[in-house]
Amino acid sequence: MQNGTDLYALDINGASFVKACGGPCTEGCVTLAQIGDNAWALGDSKRPDAQPLRFTTEELDAAGIDPARFCLNV
Repeated sequence: MQNGTDLYALDINGASFVKACGGPCTEGCVTLAQIGDNAWALGDSKRPDAQPLRFTTEELDAAGIDPARFCLNV
């Protein structure tokens, strides 16, 4: 299992981020990209220059974030 340090060592250049909106996307949306096995990057479309946060699949699940909502498979 990866830890937080391992997750931030993964290269996200070229990662394909997908938006999921809870309503009208006028103020920004959460973005998610799979960056490795059991590794995800979570960003904010209204702050595209901010470093995305990184999580394991288990951490996303614990936070109630389902990659399927982004049309991504675990």
